[in-house]
Amino acid sequence: MRIGVLTGGGDCPGLNAVIRAAVRAGHRRYGQEFVGIRRGWRGLLDRDTTPLDPDVVRGIIDRGGTILGSSRTNPYSHEGGAQAACDSMTALGLDALIAIGGEDTLGVANRLYHEFGLMTVGVPKTIDNDLSGTDYTFGFWTAVQIVVDAIDRLKTTAESHDRVIVLEVMGRHAGWIAFESGLAGGADAILVPEFPAHPERIVDYLRAREANGKHFAIIVVSEGVQLGDVSPIGARDEFGHQALAAVGVGERLATYIASVTGKEARAVVLGHLQRGGTPTAYDRALATRFGVHAARMVDDGAFGRMAALRGTQIVDIPIDDAVGTLKTVPESQFADAEVFFG
Repeated sequence: MRIGVLTGGGDCPGLNAVIRAAVRAGHRRYGQEFVGIRRGWRGLLDRDTTPLDPDVVRGIIDRGGTILGSSRTNPYSHEGGAQAACDSMTALGLDALIAIGGEDTLGVANRLYHEFGLMTVGVPKTIDNDLSGTDYTFGFWTAVQIVVDAIDRLKTTAESHDRVIVLEVMGRHAGWIAFESGLAGGADAILVPEFPAHPERIVDYLRAREANGKHFAIIVVSEGVQLGDVSPIGARDEFGHQALAAVGVGERLATYIASVTGKEARAVVLGHLQRGGTPTAYDRALATRFGVHAARMVDDGAFGRMAALRGTQIVDIPIDDAVGTLKTVPESQFADAEVFFG
């Protein structure tokens, strides 16, 4: 079979490990041929491709980003775009497509499968870990480790200057990065989009710490936490996502804390640092297993399905099950973290 491979949405540590694994496993085990599609769905519409073979993917397991490039192009936002994507598959001589991405990328793959019969296989990718149906997505634990490293460094400077530091991390609708990194890093408070933000409770924590002789604090907050009446800005992308406010929640929370307590408070925004660089060993291994399984799924004809981690096993599930509902932080888990606040 001749198989197209694309990566869509935000870049993520481990993408290259998936590409490498799918190509090597598919070539060696099933005699599959691979074609790289550049810049996600944009590349399929433009028929912009590059050869993929074991030589091309050699040595990329530890590289961040994606050798194929990415974009947030949505074929369904272009007139006739979905049919054009299918026509491109035929013109390029592709029998199947491995789509590596998050809810948006996999949502397109799912629609093309159900509406046009396009033979698609999905691999879950998002540092936010908010895709249902899989215990974890690759790239997530790399992002968490980057945040934990930042917390460890910020603690020393916060303690030296009796400062409150608000660390803003990614997570627009799901707070997994803030939750896991704050728990592992020993944050003094964590705010996530799943639960209402109560700045006055943060102030209570800070005053309790002061009373116990702790004159500094680290607060981890997801970028999507609603704090005050601040509207998103800018144009929407092709999937309907709008840029967040120019002044983020971290800066607004730090300003509030300083105004109420009189303490020096600073905001630190990690931003795209969480996406970049070398994937951790865990994410390399998980991404590799996903890639191997994706090649097997194509050989088995398991189309309209996505590779998923369940416990310690890689299985495949309908893409419908992954993109229908966001996976968010459960209240019971967040309650465990709250034991350590303040």
